[in-house]
Amino acid sequence: MEVDEVVIKFAGDSGDGMQLTGTQFSNTAALLGDDVSTFPDYPAEIRAPQGTVGGVSGFQLHFGKIVDNPGDFCDVLVAMNPAALKANIRWVKDGGTIIIDTDSFTEKNFDKAGCSQDKLKEIYEDFNVIQAPVTSLTKEALADTGLDSKSMARSKNMFTLGMVYCIFDRTLEHSEKFFDEKFAKKPKIAEANKKALRAGFNYAETIHAMPSFRVHPSDTIAKGRYRNMNGNTATAWGLLAAAEKANLPFFLGSYPITPATEVLIEVAKRRDLGAKTFQAEDEIGGIVTSIGASFAGNLAATSTSGPGLALKSEAIGLAVITELPLVIVNVQRGGPSTGLPTKTEQSDLFQALYGRNGESPVPVIAASTPSNCFDYAFEASKIALEHMTPVLLLTDGFLANGTEPWKIPAMKDLPEIKHKQKPAGEGEYLPYKRDEKTLVREWGVPGTKGYEHRVGGLEKMNLTGNVSYVPENHELMTKYRDEKVKKLADVYPELKVEGNEDADLLVIGWGSTYGHITTAVRELNKEGYKVAHAHFNYINPLPKNTEEVLAKYKKHLVCEINLGQFAGYLEMNHPKFDYQKFNKMQGLPFTVVELKEKFKQLMENK
Repeated sequence: MEVDEVVIKFAGDSGDGMQLTGTQFSNTAALLGDDVSTFPDYPAEIRAPQGTVGGVSGFQLHFGKIVDNPGDFCDVLVAMNPAALKANIRWVKDGGTIIIDTDSFTEKNFDKAGCSQDKLKEIYEDFNVIQAPVTSLTKEALADTGLDSKSMARSKNMFTLGMVYCIFDRTLEHSEKFFDEKFAKKPKIAEANKKALRAGFNYAETIHAMPSFRVHPSDTIAKGRYRNMNGNTATAWGLLAAAEKANLPFFLGSYPITPATEVLIEVAKRRDLGAKTFQAEDEIGGIVTSIGASFAGNLAATSTSGPGLALKSEAIGLAVITELPLVIVNVQRGGPSTGLPTKTEQSDLFQALYGRNGESPVPVIAASTPSNCFDYAFEASKIALEHMTPVLLLTDGFLANGTEPWKIPAMKDLPEIKHKQKPAGEGEYLPYKRDEKTLVREWGVPGTKGYEHRVGGLEKMNLTGNVSYVPENHELMTKYRDEKVKKLADVYPELKVEGNEDADLLVIGWGSTYGHITTAVRELNKEGYKVAHAHFNYINPLPKNTEEVLAKYKKHLVCEINLGQFAGYLEMNHPKFDYQKFNKMQGLPFTVVELKEKFKQLMENK
C-alpha cells in the first residue's frame, strides 16, 4: 500500500519502554527523509499502578510527505497490555492495525484495566488485530544471551519495534547503531536489543495478516543538516546560541519542574560553551540568582512551568523595576495547582501578561512548533538584551516533549544581537538615562570604574537611580517602563496570514495550536472552502498590523487550549471585532478533525 502519511502509536506500561521505541522509529524516519511530528504522552505519577489505564505511557508519531502535527487517528497501534488497548482504541482508524502482546492479555490484567476479554473479541470486526506472544518470542530469541528472564522481557519493546519496521520497510541499521553507542560499556545488552529487534522484524515477515506500507518521503524539506529536535532542547540551544551571538556568558538559574526540567538539564551539559547552571532550592531562588547574574553582566534566564511562574511573580517585578535583561521560560501544563503535570495546556497566558503586582509590563512571545522553540528562545534573548527588559517565553508540554526535524543553522546566519552594556571609560554613567527613541537604558556592569549605581525593588529616581518617593517621578517611571514595552511593536515582524485571501473566516491561534490549525486550514482549502489563518507568536505587544489584518475578515474564530484567554485579550485591545471561541481543556491538543468540523459549521452558518 502506497501512502503519503502514516500515524503510529506505541502504548504500554511506564516500564515497557514506549518512549524509547517511539523515539527510535521517529529518528529513523527522519534520517530517511520523512517529515516527522511526535507526541509523547505519559502518566503524571512516577510509579503509576502497573496494568491500569492511569499508568499507560504512549508515544504517537506522524510521518510522511507533509506533516505539521502528530496526527489524529492511528493507522497502527501497538498495545502491550489491555489497559493500553482500552486507553487508545478510540484513536485507531476504522480498519487500522492493532498489534497486541497476547502474553500480557491475561485475566488479571483485564481486571486491572477494568475491561472484559469479551471486549477484545468485539474489536476484531472493525480492526486488523495481530495477536503475537511478544514477551515469549522475545525470551526465545534471547535464550542464548545469558540474561535472566526479567532482563530478557525488557527487550520486548524492541521486538515490537522490529515488527513495525518490517510493516513500513524501514532499515534496522540506525537503531542497531544506537544500541552499540548507548550500551558501548555493556555489549551484552546492546546485542540483546539488536537480537530482539531482528527477531521482531523476521517474525513480522512471516505473518500473512501483517499489512505493508510504502510511505512517500517528504519533498518539501530543504537540503541541509538536520536532527530530530524536541522543544525543551531547542529552547536550551536557542538561549545558548543567543549568548554566543551576543558574546556574553550565559547563566540559567532554575528549579526542576515538569515539563520544563529538561531545559535545565540540557544547558547543564554545555559547560564546554561556558554555560553556568544553578539548580536552586526553590523557584524563587532560581529566578533571583538569574537576576543577580544579569546585574553582573550575563545573559541570564530561568525556566519553569505554571506553578513555578506563580512563585516567581514578585521577582519578575524586581526585574521589571530594575530594567535588567532576563528570559523567563514558562513551559505550560494543565492546572490549576499541581493540575495535570504531564499534560499540555495554554492557560498561563493571563498569568504571563498580568500576574504581577503593580504596573509591571513584560514582553510576551510564544513558540509554535518544537523546532522553532530555538528561534523564539533566541528572539526572547535578543529582545531582553537590546531593550533591557525581562521577557516571558511561552511554550507548553506539547512542544516541550514533541519532536520534529530541525535544520541546524550556522551561527553566522543568526541575527546580530547588540546588547546595551556600556563600555568602560565612556564618561558619566546615569543608570536610568534612556535612548530617546526606544526608552532603553544603558547597562552598567558592576566593577566598572565610574559606573557605580543602585538597583533594588524600591522606585528609582529618573536618571540617577537613587531611591525616590516623589509622586510625579513614580508616574513618569511607570509610564517609561510601559511605553518601552509598547515600542517593541515597532521592531516585531508583521502578522502574516496563511490560506485563502478571499475567505470570510479568519481562524486565529497562538503558540502550539499552529500545526493542527494550519493542517485543518490547508485541507479545507483543498476541499473547496475558503479559510484564512493568522497565528500569533508575538503577544505583548501585539504586531502593529493586527487591526489591519482583523478588519479584512467578517468572522473571527479564536482556537486555544484554555477557556478563551487570548480571545479576551484581543477583545481588550481590538474591541471593534466580534470574536467567536473554540476551546479545549482535556490536557490534549486539538485534533484536525474537530477543527475542520468547527470551521465548516461557522462557514455554513450552523
